[in-house]
Amino acid sequence: MNDVNFEAWSNAELLAVEQALEAWVPADTPAALGVAMRYAVLDGGKRLRPLLVLAAAKAVEGQREAAMRAAVAVELIHAYSLVHDDMPCMDDDALRRGKPTVHVEFGEARAMLAGDAMQALAFEVLTPDDGVEPALQARLVSLLARAAGHQGMAGGQAIDLASVGRMLDEASLRDMHRRKTGALLQASVLMGAACGPVDAQTWDALAQYGAALGLAFQVVDDILDVTQPSDMLGKTAGKDADNNKPTYVSVLGLEAAQRYALALRDEAHAALARCHLSSTDHLACLADKVVDRQS
Repeated sequence: MNDVNFEAWSNAELLAVEQALEAWVPADTPAALGVAMRYAVLDGGKRLRPLLVLAAAKAVEGQREAAMRAAVAVELIHAYSLVHDDMPCMDDDALRRGKPTVHVEFGEARAMLAGDAMQALAFEVLTPDDGVEPALQARLVSLLARAAGHQGMAGGQAIDLASVGRMLDEASLRDMHRRKTGALLQASVLMGAACGPVDAQTWDALAQYGAALGLAFQVVDDILDVTQPSDMLGKTAGKDADNNKPTYVSVLGLEAAQRYALALRDEAHAALARCHLSSTDHLACLADKVVDRQS
C-alpha cells in the first residue's frame, strides 16, 4: 500500500474516532468533571491504538459498530493512564500532547477523578444496550480489562515505579514494557480481530504482530526521549534520564536500541505474513509508522 492510500484511510478513520469521542465523552457532568475528561482525550494524540483496532477489524471484515466502540474504549483507557501517569505521585510531568497536563490545568483531585471516570466510560462504551452481540461485548471487555489491569498496563507501571534508580537487565526491561505499553497495543489489534471471524492461526499471528509492534513502540519512545526536543515530542524530553529510570537506551545503548526497533518491525511484518487474511496492508503500514516516527 502506498502512503497516499494509507493517509487517506487513516485521516478518515481519525476523523471518525474523534467524532465518536466527541459524542460519547460527556460535558454535562457533576462539578464539570466532563470538562477535564474531554480536555484529556479530545483534540490530541496519535490515536495509534484506535487505528490498530480499526485496521485489524478491516483485515478480518469485522463489525463496524463493535470496532468503533472498541477503538474509542481503548483510547479512553490510554488517555486515563496518561492522566494518572503525569500526576506528581507518578511521573510528575507538566506537559502532555503539547499542552499543560490535566492535573496542572484542573488540579490533582479532578485529574484523578477524570482518569477514573474515563476508565469506567471505556467499559460503558463497550456494552451498549443493542448493536453489539452480548458475546462479543464480553470478549472485548475481557481483552481490554486484562490488558489494562495488573497483568498488563497497571502492573507494568508498578514495575516501572519500583525500578527507579535500579539497573534492569534486558529481559526484565522487556517484561516491564510488554506489560506497561505493549499489552494495550496488542489488545488493540486483538479487539479489532475479535470483531470478525478469525481462525486460531490468524489469531496467534495477529497476537505476535501486536506484541512486536507494542515493544517496538516503547523502544522508539525511549530513543526519541533522548534524541528529540520537548516541542517535537509534545511532552518533556529527557524525563526518564532525569528520573533515573531504566530504558532501552540506558540498557542497550542508542545504536543497539535503534537496531532492536528495526528487528521488531521485521518481526511484526513476518507475523502478518503468517495471517490467513487477504489484506494486512494497513497493519503493515502502522508497524512502519511506529518505527519511523519522529515524535
